[in-house]
Parts: sequence; C-alpha cells; structure tokens
Amino acid sequence: MRLNTAARRTRYLQIGMPAAVIGTLTGSMAVVPATADVAPVHSEIRSTPALRVVPASVPTAYVVQPGDTISAIAERHGLRTADVLAWNGLTWRSVIYPGQTLSLAGTSAPATVPAAAQTHVVVAGDTVYGIAQKYGTSVDAVLAANALTRASVIYPGQSLLVSGAAAAAPAVAPATAPAAVTTSAAGAQTHAVVAGDTLFGIAQKYGTTTASLYAWNAMTAQSIIYPGQSIVVSAPPVQPGGQLSATLDAEQAANAALIITIGRQLGVSDRGLAIALATAMVESGLRNLDHGDRDSLGLFQQRPSTGWGAAEQILDADRSTRAFFGGQNDPNGQITRGLLDVAGWESLPFTVAAQTVQISAYPDKYGQWETQAYQWLALHG
Repeated sequence: MRLNTAARRTRYLQIGMPAAVIGTLTGSMAVVPATADVAPVHSEIRSTPALRVVPASVPTAYVVQPGDTISAIAERHGLRTADVLAWNGLTWRSVIYPGQTLSLAGTSAPATVPAAAQTHVVVAGDTVYGIAQKYGTSVDAVLAANALTRASVIYPGQSLLVSGAAAAAPAVAPATAPAAVTTSAAGAQTHAVVAGDTLFGIAQKYGTTTASLYAWNAMTAQSIIYPGQSIVVSAPPVQPGGQLSATLDAEQAANAALIITIGRQLGVSDRGLAIALATAMVESGLRNLDHGDRDSLGLFQQRPSTGWGAAEQILDADRSTRAFFGGQNDPNGQITRGLLDVAGWESLPFTVAAQTVQISAYPDKYGQWETQAYQWLALHG
C-alpha cells in the first residue's frame, strides 16, 4: 500500500515517531531550537542586517506547523529564506519541527544555559557514553538533558549539557555534512570510489584514518559515498597561517575567470571577487557540479528548494554567479540574499562575508582560501 506524504506523517505520529524525525523525512528545510549551540560566526551574521526591510505587517515570531519549511514560511511573510535562517542561527541543513517558535524579525536571542549547568564541547572521537563516563553521569541523563535519542549524532563543536537542569528545548540537531564533491581541495591526493568501497577500507589503503577522511571531505559517519566520487585521502597543502593552496586545471581556471568577469561587470571590488572565488572553491572545487548535498548544484552549490532557481538555472554558471553576488541585478530578485545585499559586507571578516550568503554548516572553510583567492584573481583577472 502506498501512502501519500500526509498519510505517512499521520501514520508516523500514530506509531510514536518523534516530530523532529518526521520533519527530517517530510520537510525540505528545517530549523534548530533557540538553545542551539550556534557558532560565533552566526551571531556576527545576525548582527549584520541585510538591506531588505522587514514588512511592518510581519509578526515577530511564528510557530511551526506540520508540513512547514523555512522557505515556505519566509515566502508567506514576504521575507528572504536566508534572513530567517540567520535570525534563528540556522543553516540550510537544519531541521524544524511542529511547535517550534521562529523569530521573523531578527529580535529573538538564544536561550541561555542555566548557570548551575555544566557543559561539554564535543571533540572528534567523542561518544555520548564516553562523555557520560567523564562527568560521572549516565548516557540516559545526557540524552535527556539535551533532548537527544540513542539514534542522535553528536559532532565536534557541539555543546552538551552534562549536569544541572535539562535544556528547555531540544538540543541542536547536528547538521548533515555535505557529500564530498568530485574534486575537493585541489592539490591533495584523491581516490575515485568504486563499487564495494568503504571509508574504512579507503583509509586503510592510504595509511590514514576515517576521522581524517571525514575532516578532509566535510563528512560524518552518516555520509554515503558512491562509485565515481572523488575522495581526498591526504591533507591539502597548507601555507603559513592555515591557508590552503591549489593550482587550477583548465576547467577550474575557466570558472574562476567567469566569476571574475561577471564580478567586474557588476562593479564588485577585488575583495568581493576573492570571496566569490574562495566560496566556489569550498563548495564545488570551482566546478559546475550537477550534484551535491540534497539538491545542491553548480559552482556555489545553490539549492532549488531554497529559492535559488530551477535546477537548469543554477547549472547556468553565469546566472548562479550573479545570484551569489546579488544586488540590484540579482536574477532571483528579493528571494535570495547575495553578497551585495549584506550591509557592510566589505568590513566583515573574509569567512563571515562568505557565510552570510552560503549559511554553511562549515563556515570556517572559506577563510582558508583567502590568500590563494587573491592569487587566482591576479592570475585569471
């Protein structure tokens, strides 16, 4: 028997499946709670207003209903999806759930952890069991305090309550890491996945660890690899200051030149051009990909489901680049927010400026290509 989406959701509720899981199965976008451990870069983004003015008729808050998505909520109230995400400390991969309250005016602040509570910042290799042992508590207590289940995934940088009062709302849902692109950071050794490959087996073959593969390819233990995918199996070359470097091949160089040319036409400064080049390198390896995480596509891994255009429009490298820059000539109009739509973007830190557009689960990666981006600009501009 085949059930439509509404019927499946009803059936899930009848068998006791959590609303957050249903949101993952049926919603194309979602949001983490106000108590989420938001990376510092997001707080900077929320304090940087976009040029768009919130209509006076828009309520300051909205309670999520079954079937809601962030893009639908934003469109219903005449707002940009990117703004609603930023105001609530979310990313494109966050999950929302019925009953959750979202800020529609950028005024709500994250709830604070009770003063008596002790927290633990997750590091690579941590498990809930190991954290519970470290703080002399139980797995069930840690799960309950953070509104997690035994199926939940924790990730480096996440803040967990390990003592004191339980969180008032569910803890942040870990963002799903994007699937590795066909070429990740250029200059590193790569492995082309074949049928039967596993990350553990690949790590063994190249004398490395699965944890390193996760880090180099922006993956987690939940990521899926597929035949033909290119996996980075060695650390990219690093310059002083943690900067990455790469020599572009013909395809990448052509895309870099296209980004620079369009930026020049739009009157974008060299800093804006460098930000665009670094962003495209992180997102797609400067390749116009026809695949990516969920429905992400193209040079900047933009998503049809979040308003960036139809698939064929996003795969038009010229159009997708203009959408990234935004401004008065944005082909998406007011639906999405480009770099030029962010007030004061020129004075923001390099990686923060890129993050205001991309709203990525991995915001620190853009700044790693800053030095190299300026070199590409000089070479291909």
